[in-house]
Amino acid sequence: MEILSQIASELQRGADDEVRTLTKSALEQSLEAGVILEEGLLAGMQVVGERFRAHEVFLPEVLLAARAMHAGVEILEPHLGKTDAHSRGKVVIGTVQGDLHDIGKNLVGIMLSGAGFEVIDLGKDVSPEQFVETARDSGADVIGMSALLTTTMPGMKKVIALLKERGLDSSVRTVVGGAPVTEKYAREIGADSYGFDAARAVECVKELVG
Repeated sequence: MEILSQIASELQRGADDEVRTLTKSALEQSLEAGVILEEGLLAGMQVVGERFRAHEVFLPEVLLAARAMHAGVEILEPHLGKTDAHSRGKVVIGTVQGDLHDIGKNLVGIMLSGAGFEVIDLGKDVSPEQFVETARDSGADVIGMSALLTTTMPGMKKVIALLKERGLDSSVRTVVGGAPVTEKYAREIGADSYGFDAARAVECVKELVG
């Protein structure tokens, strides 16, 4: 419908007021909240993610689009019943223990939310136990770990080892990333996937959740 394409278009522009107004209008036209979310908000954010990956837009535009998406989601939330299958999966993310860098991790979280995933962001300096216990208790599908220092990278290996030790490695998949992390290192520590940038990390999660 035209209003859904308008929502997607205004979201891509980062126009949060317009997205909010159009989302309200769509509800008034008796469109289902789940349809507005999928075909309006998430469709628009999908385009932003693809354009970011192609280097056609940059971090400021992604942040504006994310703000617009959240403005629309706020309007929809009271109408999204628990039976609505609007979440593509649940992802726990964080920067590993000893590392206080979080810009890249924050961007991954924004883009995962924009792709329809429920994100539990544990922040920075996250212990292996916190990653694993949060994933277990929340029923998460994926753990995403970031590191910017070579000295903190072994924390990723500890998380993966703890998942195996607790018998969770088959139900909780792992994605690793960050400036010093390589695909070779990801393979060596037994990670399920490697995201060389935020856009690729989101694609990894999509592939793992299937």
